[in-house]
Amino acid sequence: MTTITPATFRPAESVQRIVAASRRVQQPQSSGDLVSLAMGEPDFATPPQVIEAASAALRAGRTHYSPLYGEPALRAALADRVGALAGRPVDSGDVLITHGGTGGLTAAILAIVNPGDRVVIPDPTYSLYADLISMAGGVAVPVPLQADLHWDLDALDAALVEAKLFVFCNPGNPTGIVHSRDELERLGAALTGTDTIVISDEAYADLTFTGQPFTSALEVPSLVDRTVYCQTFSKSYAMTGWRVGYLWGPSEVITAAARVHNTANGSMNTAVQDAALVALETCGEDIARMHDAYSRRRALMADGLATIPGLDVSSPEGAFYLFPRYDLNIPSVDLVARLRDAGVAVRPGAEFGAAGEHHLRLSYAASDDAIEAGVARLAAAFGALR
Repeated sequence: MTTITPATFRPAESVQRIVAASRRVQQPQSSGDLVSLAMGEPDFATPPQVIEAASAALRAGRTHYSPLYGEPALRAALADRVGALAGRPVDSGDVLITHGGTGGLTAAILAIVNPGDRVVIPDPTYSLYADLISMAGGVAVPVPLQADLHWDLDALDAALVEAKLFVFCNPGNPTGIVHSRDELERLGAALTGTDTIVISDEAYADLTFTGQPFTSALEVPSLVDRTVYCQTFSKSYAMTGWRVGYLWGPSEVITAAARVHNTANGSMNTAVQDAALVALETCGEDIARMHDAYSRRRALMADGLATIPGLDVSSPEGAFYLFPRYDLNIPSVDLVARLRDAGVAVRPGAEFGAAGEHHLRLSYAASDDAIEAGVARLAAAFGALR
């Protein structure tokens, strides 16, 4: 009998590419003496009417396969929402329900990118993008952000020449930055006359604190017809574990993405889609309540971090992250390990790209007590390290 051993087995080249390129790390939840400010998910419970909708669907026998593109009622409601952003009616046939935002991003990138294709991403940005580009065999082209964590538009213009794809998130993870209408219009102008596709990951669109209305890429005429819009129910509705998201975009791209998603995932859970429709229709007050709490926690964390010598705190404009720069001569991965020894978990800036080095990502999607305790431990650790 032949036994598979490390000496006889090599993972597929796609896996090897991810391993070679990936900066992603797993961070713990709060437990025992460890306070976690590392988690990228709401600490709120899913609204009760959403839970009841899923339960009612199961009791009603909604336990069988769903259509591969998703439930028609949910897709129609999402088409209405997308159409409101785009300023025109859109076809629900171009909406694909996905296994969370992650499933949507995976389906879109694998449907678009060929080996050797250039894919431009901001640096730093959400680390999943680079992993998926590597899986597809594409070449990630990171463009460092400005000191204020907004795009360097001149550098972006140059990098986008002959690029197959540009992927970004707005509001930004890990930066907490909200890209303005002016920035998006400049992006659209740079791409006019090209075949470059844009993926706009707007998972945190309901969580902005600039005092100005959020501008979706779909609201920018020069972008809308080349944009794949990636959205999720995870952040706005505190539904991270439910794993439901969606894509909308040019018909040809969505058809290709559906082929990938249907091959890898099959159809989405029926009862979860029923619950997502209830969330879409009834959770406006819940979103507002959570937004108010995040706003308070944002100020609590920002004010606490501002008192720590050696930390430069960026403007927290959106999502639920702060991305301060520190002046210690310690790589961020090593600093995170030392901070964990001090009882607080955060994420290393280098996880999100080379330009994220000497930054930390902290999440204020945590309780007030956890934020206060975590910032106090961070301050004590920095004092000792200095």
